[in-house]
Amino acid sequence: MDWVDELRRLRDARTPAVLVTLASVRGHAPRNGGAKLVVSPGRLFGSVGGGNLEATAVEAAREMLARGDDEPRLLTLALSDKAVTDYGVQCCGGEVTMLLEPVRVIPSVAIFGVGHVGLELARILARQQVELHLIDARPEMLHPDRVGVPGSSGLFADAVATVSLRHAPVPEAALADLPPGAHVLIMTHDHGEDLAITDQSLRREDLGSIGLIGSRSKWARFRVKLGELGHADAALARVTTPIGIPEVEGKAPASIAVSVAARILQLIETAPRP
Repeated sequence: MDWVDELRRLRDARTPAVLVTLASVRGHAPRNGGAKLVVSPGRLFGSVGGGNLEATAVEAAREMLARGDDEPRLLTLALSDKAVTDYGVQCCGGEVTMLLEPVRVIPSVAIFGVGHVGLELARILARQQVELHLIDARPEMLHPDRVGVPGSSGLFADAVATVSLRHAPVPEAALADLPPGAHVLIMTHDHGEDLAITDQSLRREDLGSIGLIGSRSKWARFRVKLGELGHADAALARVTTPIGIPEVEGKAPASIAVSVAARILQLIETAPRP
């Protein structure tokens, strides 16, 4: 396994990391330029040379993880017995510069219901760096003639997102497969499905957000039924409805989709980093 495999493993586990690369070497150093070290909260993989050099890089990387930094940084260290160090002396005589690059967890968004609004919303979010889950009980809503094929055609021909399509006759069952922190958008063709998905979403405390499309009168009815299903007012406060940003007031599917996408991107940007 190399560092690429390690980053893939961490991504699959939804664990953030910092990739440390020995970007330049002047004089003598324990490793040649290009050496890499992957730093995650509980694990190291690879090496940029050991000793004070590596320990300093690890400390800086873990500080970046703790802050949730997005921007890379450069770290230059002198390998001299005259240099002030925290983790022992390395007197190779050279100087190294390391590039520390944060590797973020990719946000996950699940759209339940790929009707007119869901399809327009998928068009927008497919151009974002997200994992996009499209779930519908109706197979025709996900047919390649309507949405295309992820990674190759139609709606996803130039997608940046990782897109998955799921036909789920019982759509709320798909919630069990979503990763922690996922943002759930509920906009099916059937209020009974919407209610069931909302109910099961509230039973997962680790979701990033829960958004329900619809009017205030719809939510008033849902509040009563969800209360009967055992959800307290504090839990119901996790549901946002109507969804979207208030500045966009249009009711056309494309307008609603723009509004909802803007709100989801706001939530992604302000979410606590794992």
